[in-house]
Amino acid sequence: MENEVKLVGGAMLTLALATAAMIAAPFLQLKDVPPPKGLKPYTDQELRGRQIYISNGCMACHTQQPSATGAGRADASRGWGRPSVAADYFYDRPTLLGTMRTGPDLFNVGDRIPSQDWHYGHLYQPRAYVPASVMPAYPFLFESIVDAEVRPGQYTVPLPKTATPPGRKIVPTRDAEDLVAYLKAMRRKYEVVEAGNAAQAKEQAMAIREGEGSGVN
Repeated sequence: MENEVKLVGGAMLTLALATAAMIAAPFLQLKDVPPPKGLKPYTDQELRGRQIYISNGCMACHTQQPSATGAGRADASRGWGRPSVAADYFYDRPTLLGTMRTGPDLFNVGDRIPSQDWHYGHLYQPRAYVPASVMPAYPFLFESIVDAEVRPGQYTVPLPKTATPPGRKIVPTRDAEDLVAYLKAMRRKYEVVEAGNAAQAKEQAMAIREGEGSGVN
């Protein structure tokens, strides 16, 4: 019985130390870090698109956390943008860091690929744009209509001929529009507070709160 108590006590102590080191300490260190000046809250459309991103499991194959280290060349040399910092995820609830890179990192995809035509076409048929892609196609996010039913001025996805159904046009649904709006919102070229500069971050946070309290915009 004595050994069992020691075992349980040791396990609880280990859990407590791990919780303090991995959850409590980072929270206390980062809770006062404000959002970067260039980071904007998501719009309603972008938030809807974020939910589409989640519901389709995009984070299972894509990360949103480029780093300066890792196997092979650095992520920056791949064109994925600077290493991410905690403040980049100020408006993300929950964060979608991802766990695998079956596909490229999407942290800065809005700057890297700003074309909505490309995003729509890539979602409809990825291999029409990246022949070696293993990404699944998402045709259910689009409507296929016959040429004669296209209304004047109606947007249709400018697909390559190899991916265009004969005699038909492809039109994005609202879900596709929202998802692409979210992807294009991932733009991270603004300046950020350097890691470890907690004092400066705290001063910025206090200034923001004081401004909000006084009604200053």
